Amino acid sequence: MGELKAVLFDVDFTLARPGPELGPEGYVRAGERHGLRLEAARYEAARDAALVDLRRHPELEHDDEIWFRFTERIVRGMGGDADAAYDCAVEITRGWERHENFELYDDVPDVLAALRAAGLRIGLVSNSSRDVSEFARHHDLDVDAGISSFHHGRTKPHASIFRAVLDLLEVEAPEAVMVGDTIADDVEGALALGMRAILLDREGLHPDFEPRVATLNELPPLLGR
Repeated sequence: MGELKAVLFDVDFTLARPGPELGPEGYVRAGERHGLRLEAARYEAARDAALVDLRRHPELEHDDEIWFRFTERIVRGMGGDADAAYDCAVEITRGWERHENFELYDDVPDVLAALRAAGLRIGLVSNSSRDVSEFARHHDLDVDAGISSFHHGRTKPHASIFRAVLDLLEVEAPEAVMVGDTIADDVEGALALGMRAILLDREGLHPDFEPRVATLNELPPLLGR
């Protein structure tokens, strides 16, 4: 492995979490705008059921329609089983493109500052439709580069999206580590390219996985910084 020069971060559920407009009550309000009466209490069960049928694009191409249909299943599962469900789902899904609908986790600013002070370059790689460079500016994140699957065209774990960020950072794969909350997309995708990778397990879902951190505060010591 080469000398560590850069850290790549996933964005959603790694650096930021969706705010109220993208949660159960936000679904209810969106439903009202489309003439649907949704029940917030049914959100979790509806989302779990929708996840069962969620399928990524076979060529790992970014495809908004996958997420429109996923969200539509949630809307219908919350009681909005009507023709307006699809339009409601599109509105909710488009809400994931708005930077103000996300909140940074408390550990993010200090950890990014510590990595920057240690001389490391910082990149963002996200399976989303947001412009992650604009997202970083909106939330005052000091990063060197960022790419979303919408702009790149391929989603993680496709090697090309990781490689594109590495090229912007001007580092080789063995000189970088990927940090994210999903094993298949973030960890295995990065490892396949020759990067190092660390799972961020905020919910404690994978206690036996290594290397793993429960919060970003554990990251600088793990990296020797």
